[in-house]
Amino acid sequence: MTNQNIHILAIESSCDDTAAAVLCNGKILSNIVATQEVHKQYGGVVPELASRAHQQNIVPVIHQALAKANIDKKELSAIAFTRGPGLMGSLLVGTSFAKSLSMGLQIPLIEVNHMQAHILAHFIEEENFDKPEFPFLAMTISGGHTQIVKVNDYFNMEIIGQTTDDAVGEAFDKSAKIMGLPYPGGPLIDKYSKEGNPKAFPFPKPKVEGLDFSFSGFKTAVLYFIQRETKKDPDFVEKNLKDICASVQYTIIEILMDKLKKAVKQTGIKQVAIGGGVSANSGIRQAMKDAEKNLGWKSFIPKFEYTTDNAAMIGIAGYYKYLSGDFADYSVTAKSRYKF
Repeated sequence: MTNQNIHILAIESSCDDTAAAVLCNGKILSNIVATQEVHKQYGGVVPELASRAHQQNIVPVIHQALAKANIDKKELSAIAFTRGPGLMGSLLVGTSFAKSLSMGLQIPLIEVNHMQAHILAHFIEEENFDKPEFPFLAMTISGGHTQIVKVNDYFNMEIIGQTTDDAVGEAFDKSAKIMGLPYPGGPLIDKYSKEGNPKAFPFPKPKVEGLDFSFSGFKTAVLYFIQRETKKDPDFVEKNLKDICASVQYTIIEILMDKLKKAVKQTGIKQVAIGGGVSANSGIRQAMKDAEKNLGWKSFIPKFEYTTDNAAMIGIAGYYKYLSGDFADYSVTAKSRYKF
């Protein structure tokens, strides 16, 4: 290519957000997200409705991303898209659109692993944000995943710990549901916990071997606790909402940080990054800052717009794949379960 500027159009459609971004040499020119409101009334993401909403949103979102970046589609160098993991119907919309656009423009197609992208979001060119040095540890925490990953290089990553059942985001959302809070409940627990006493109600921490996590027992403990207390006093949750939220959040963060501390001790790696939707939680961000101060870690916390599902992170992963000439062919298919 004669043009030294590498323009990547990135498409993300793994769950219920339709997103598109344009990057130039690792710098974000636009990052557009269309959030689907339809799921709130169902208390969770409905896959069939999600894929329909993606079909409605994808053209306007891509159009907006190109317009905001102020570039013509003919200036694009490649199309990057989320191949997986995620909801199959949602992934199919992004995958087929990316393939069609790549074919039409006759430019390379780049498949991206959504979970790798959450980690690589730390390499987006941003002022006042340091990038981690290899090797580093990354904890990916979201509604669908809880993993500790040893990152040796951009695409050489090894999962050294993961959840054996439910993801941490689900633990937040289900605990919120038990308290009668609307979906998504995680951000509400975070909000109320700021005014509550984190030691008001002690919840058990699951004993799990090695660096793995488990949250199903924790969710059950919260359920039984609420059932027991509301039998004694039907207004218990209303009266103690802030303290319950603070105690739930405190316990979940303790579970995460205990494993992360163990991983640092085992590997000797003190560069530690977080990524994924739950890394927007104020308590976990504070815990990471405290660890930097008290344990001598170098903590890397993403900007809020790169925590939840977004296309900028898909774009940065696509950019590094572009540099190494790692392109997909048109036989590529979406994968709902997609390992590193």
